[in-house]
Amino acid sequence: MFHSAITSSAKSQTGEMAALLDMLAHASTRPRYAFMVLSLIAEVANADGEAGPFVKRDRQMHTLRDWLCDSLAPMGGRDPRRIALAARVEADLTATGALPKDSRQSAAMVERELRDRIRASGKTNLSRAVSELVAAGLLRRYYAGYAVDHPNRGGQRNAVYVLQGLARCLLPRHNAPRAAAITPKPLQGELRLF
Repeated sequence: MFHSAITSSAKSQTGEMAALLDMLAHASTRPRYAFMVLSLIAEVANADGEAGPFVKRDRQMHTLRDWLCDSLAPMGGRDPRRIALAARVEADLTATGALPKDSRQSAAMVERELRDRIRASGKTNLSRAVSELVAAGLLRRYYAGYAVDHPNRGGQRNAVYVLQGLARCLLPRHNAPRAAAITPKPLQGELRLF
């Protein structure tokens, strides 16, 4: 009864973040996931909005795509499919006889294999989300690294993502002047005590 339609004039009165969320809602099949991807890219991007090809975390270098997949992996930790995958990984390792007898070593091996499988499927989800963001004009993708003669675009190169358009509102605003940093000039005849 009191519902009102959201019009384009309402969008023009909102801020950059609200406009970005509106754009993601229309451009992406999974807008929340796409927003998390953009936020993580903005977290490691330089002042120009460029992230990759490598990210340094915990004194280790990771490719940007691996780091994004690992960072997004905990979001599905309670998903029943994730729990079933862990049981399937343990059953597969037990069936091949690769699982050690020591419980700590076997748990670590299951965790590594689970992480590798999640990372492989996560890269598919990430590529799909990035392709939607590129099509929406929020992201630019290119590849950097050593390019060898290779039939596909991989060829020992790694992805670099550059935030564009409305997505740049996610970048930290380091260059904005702060009110506390600006000191007022003394008036003529005023004696300042230090």
